[in-house]
Amino acid sequence: MTDVTDGVLHTLFHSDQGGHEQVVLCQDRASGLKAVIAIHSTALGPALGGTRFYPYVNEEEAVADALNLSRGMSYKNAMAGLDHGGGKAVIIGDPEQIKSEALLLAYGRFVASLGGRYVTACDVGTYVADMDVVARECRWTTGRSPENGGAGDSSVLTAFGVFQGMRASAQHLWGDPTLRGRKVGVAGVGKVGHHLVQHLLDDGAEVVITDVREESVRRILDKHPAGVTAVADTEALILTEGLDIYAPCALGGALNDDSVPVLTAKVVCGAANNQLAHPGVEKDLADRGILYAPDYVVNAGGVIQVADELHGFDFQRCKAKAAKIFDTTLAIFARAKEDGIPPAAAADRIAEQRMAEARRR
Repeated sequence: MTDVTDGVLHTLFHSDQGGHEQVVLCQDRASGLKAVIAIHSTALGPALGGTRFYPYVNEEEAVADALNLSRGMSYKNAMAGLDHGGGKAVIIGDPEQIKSEALLLAYGRFVASLGGRYVTACDVGTYVADMDVVARECRWTTGRSPENGGAGDSSVLTAFGVFQGMRASAQHLWGDPTLRGRKVGVAGVGKVGHHLVQHLLDDGAEVVITDVREESVRRILDKHPAGVTAVADTEALILTEGLDIYAPCALGGALNDDSVPVLTAKVVCGAANNQLAHPGVEKDLADRGILYAPDYVVNAGGVIQVADELHGFDFQRCKAKAAKIFDTTLAIFARAKEDGIPPAAAADRIAEQRMAEARRR
């Protein structure tokens, strides 16, 4: 047995980050598909979470990402008030190189084989058009195009929810929910980030951006020649003088032992999943007086949208649910203050309580 398997088994059965109900390794040699589907919990209902398509360094990294992301989805769905557990899938490989119709169809067959225990959607590296293909083999597919009975791009409501989390953070810290006059740094201006920038500018914020893709930065600067500036990278962004809010909107692990000690922002609130690199980072933020809006709470707008798709999509109904992220975030801050714990721990307690109550029914 390899070290990779040993590590996976230890995480599943012995680690605090484990506790997953089911992990499925999928391979289709003909199409080149290699995928991991992780179901963390079905206590509240069928596991719901997106499909990430990413060129992982190795299989161990891919499995670890699937485990972490699926666990996060259990908490996200619980805090969003959805009747869904948490799941996530990752497809291993560069989507620009290996993504094909045959690969997506093969992936759809694997999801379908779970019989509805896992409902998939878009994530990093997958798009609405991809879900349309997956849906040809699997009816438990959300994030499809309106032409194919879906809700379309979920990044619109994801960004709206993050904006509500920012407003709640401003209300809690500065006594006013507006971001007018605040300087907000957005790391990652892709699917979600570029919508978030629009919300911030509409509210009167000054925005600083960065992205590993030059074309993503250029799109924002061309559209908003006033009110937006760009910096070279995330390191430059978090060191920006006068930054009020830092919004990680790319991949996870943005809050770590290197970034937290040098953050200039008073608030962290972004769309990226799994922003805390390891347990304990939330305490480091609190010790520095930095208010952290838990990622899985504020970025739940997208999952609210795709969950609604299963019951007949209505955008205004979804937007009203996503607007409640403002109140949920404020409730977490209040619980954190009451219990004397960081907001991330308070959110975990509330989510775990809902899941525990569901198991006792």
